[in-house]
Amino acid sequence: MKTFTPRALQIAGALILAAGATAVQAGAREEAKMIHDRIAGVPPSEAVLLDMAADIDAGNVVAAANTAMENEGFYAVTLKNLFMPATNRDGDVFRDFNDYVATVIGIVRDGKDFRTALYDNIIYVGDPSLGLPAYANNNNNHYAQLYASGASLKDNLVERTQTQVTGLEAEATAGLMTTRAAAKAFFIAGTNRAMFRFTLMNHLCMDLEQVHDITRTPDRIRQDVSRSPGGDSRVFNNNCIGCHSGMDPLAQAFAYYNYQYDADNDLTGENGQLVYNSAGETDPETGTRVQAKYHINSTTFPNGFVTPDDKWDNYWRAGQNQLLGWDQTLPGSGNGAKTMGMELAHSDAFAQCQVKRVFKTVCLREPGNAADRTAVSDMVTSFKSGGYQLKQVFAESADYCLSSN
Repeated sequence: MKTFTPRALQIAGALILAAGATAVQAGAREEAKMIHDRIAGVPPSEAVLLDMAADIDAGNVVAAANTAMENEGFYAVTLKNLFMPATNRDGDVFRDFNDYVATVIGIVRDGKDFRTALYDNIIYVGDPSLGLPAYANNNNNHYAQLYASGASLKDNLVERTQTQVTGLEAEATAGLMTTRAAAKAFFIAGTNRAMFRFTLMNHLCMDLEQVHDITRTPDRIRQDVSRSPGGDSRVFNNNCIGCHSGMDPLAQAFAYYNYQYDADNDLTGENGQLVYNSAGETDPETGTRVQAKYHINSTTFPNGFVTPDDKWDNYWRAGQNQLLGWDQTLPGSGNGAKTMGMELAHSDAFAQCQVKRVFKTVCLREPGNAADRTAVSDMVTSFKSGGYQLKQVFAESADYCLSSN
């Protein structure tokens, strides 16, 4: 039988410990790379990889995730791809960089309360030192050339007010909803209901089917909605009313807005711009500040609601949709897009939507089991208590997803 000297046993133990340490380090490096790839969309440098691996070895995944968010790719790839679909009706990520995406990236980068994205007087533009074309209300050249230049979005987005840049009066500003990109997509033609529907989809993660409630009072449904589609009033009472009774009173907030363009020579509105009827201005068709589009198809049901102003009310504060968690410190009614945007952004549904989207981006899956749902709930609580900073959600999602893999 072979025997081992104490010295041999000491050396063997050291080798085993060294091998174990190497295995732990290798595991941390792999985890660091995975986090960086998912958050920044690109591989890390060796120095960053080692720094993140050290944080992971120390049990501080959040610090490693924050390091990954220092990479330009987090802004130019991850955030751009996350929010670009919200700028068009097709949900297409392959669109030109624009003021909506630039503004949401700036809000995240600067650690602002993310709720203000739906109501603040804010816009981000390219740094003037880059020599870009000046911002113009009737084209997207400033942002298209900013992105084409390859300039860092992390370092070259500058905060301004919409009042300074676009000339929109302060009370008419409503964050992302009054950017040119949003107006081009959702105020163009139609009846302005699209702006409400897509804001609901993009920022509360639900379409009208999820808020369908036929128990709400239909007194604010406009004239363009038939009360007997196909000659059958049951269709209205059991279907149409479920969306319009809640949507129309809320979409009234957009009554003074339009996207103005030359429909004959510019079919897609590439050279159009957001317009707003200020106090004292009247539309020749309505005789009020209300845009003519709010009176489209008024003969469909002449006894329907005629929009007189931009006063909105949230009928969904009662009934089944009170489960969206409306802020009880807000009045639930007001005038204009700014206050209506605040109503939406201060709901529990808004916070839950942001967390779920970030979770899917980092974890590459929807929350699918009890553990995932508990983690999302905890992250929503943390998101609220931490000042609604989206970077925090990315970091906490990385921490959870790493431990659950």
